[in-house]
Amino acid sequence: MTLQPLVPVWLLALLVVPLLALTVRQALLAGRRGPDGVVRPGAPRAAWVRRTGAVVLLAVIGLGPSVSSTDRDTSVANVDMFFVVDRTGSMAAEDYGPAGDQERLDGVRHDIVSLTESIPGARYSIISFDSQASRQLPLTTDTRAIASWAQTFDREITRYSQGSLTDRPLEELTSALRGSAEQHPANMRLVFFLSDGEQTAEGEPRSFADLAPLVDGGAVLGYGTAEGGHMKEYDPDVAPEDAEYIVDWSRPSEDGEPPRAVSVLDEETLRGLADQLGVPYAHREAPTETASLVAGIDPEQVAADGRRDVTSHRPVVWPLALGLVALLAVEAWFWSRSASRSLVRPAPGERATSRGSEVRR
Repeated sequence: MTLQPLVPVWLLALLVVPLLALTVRQALLAGRRGPDGVVRPGAPRAAWVRRTGAVVLLAVIGLGPSVSSTDRDTSVANVDMFFVVDRTGSMAAEDYGPAGDQERLDGVRHDIVSLTESIPGARYSIISFDSQASRQLPLTTDTRAIASWAQTFDREITRYSQGSLTDRPLEELTSALRGSAEQHPANMRLVFFLSDGEQTAEGEPRSFADLAPLVDGGAVLGYGTAEGGHMKEYDPDVAPEDAEYIVDWSRPSEDGEPPRAVSVLDEETLRGLADQLGVPYAHREAPTETASLVAGIDPEQVAADGRRDVTSHRPVVWPLALGLVALLAVEAWFWSRSASRSLVRPAPGERATSRGSEVRR
């Protein structure tokens, strides 16, 4: 049994203490005779005892006696999942799927939704990167928001592209993981990095190794093939079927027309990234199951270590409330009797006048 006050204790004391002092004092003084030997006027002692009891019950109800219970919240798995999504132009290369003619982004869309369904009740966040990185969705339990983003996002506009480097989301991912660790230190943090690993910008990508202590699991998912694929330009004002394929101006051509650019999967870069984060690497060639990617994540184990224990307090005030109602009902009954007697009984002066008039008659 614990106390969960219904109102601040100081406010309850401000209300109850004066009332209790009044009723106790009147109960002690009721029925005593004054210096002249006459019984003091006022309500009988029993009435003031009842009123004292009502005040005490009111005070106890205000303190909120409650029964505590600890349950496991099965609606939320204490897992924070971070999807880091490559949106550079190469992710539109058409070398994915059973026939090898789908965009790599189709695989990303499938895998985000599938991984979300593999661990229901977790909190999910999406960080995307192209020429810049940004957090598209903060941690949320709304799976519909995740699925909606996955089905509607697209690659960056081709004319704005500045090449690709896999370290562009490093700052955003660092901030997200540290924020999760500070706010929910007991939660399990999973990172899924979805990319083709292609590096076309100048510079050497920075390491993600410093984030490894903050990562409990996940995977680096690679999209594309060693042979590579062609990709179309992207302009939101041009219909996809009307878009032109990106060409490689650096390669010579025999007929005067530059050949189509080819994007190739860079597994070496992705495997190195997986080693830095301390997670496995998986090559995604088709929209297959993703349950194996989270096979080592046991939501039951997460629950067993106490991460999902929720303590609730159930107020137990109804017996006290019944007692208070009973005392108030008795008080009302005595008050009504006293009021009815005072209305029926004539004043002594009026009775004498009535008799005098009768005599005169």
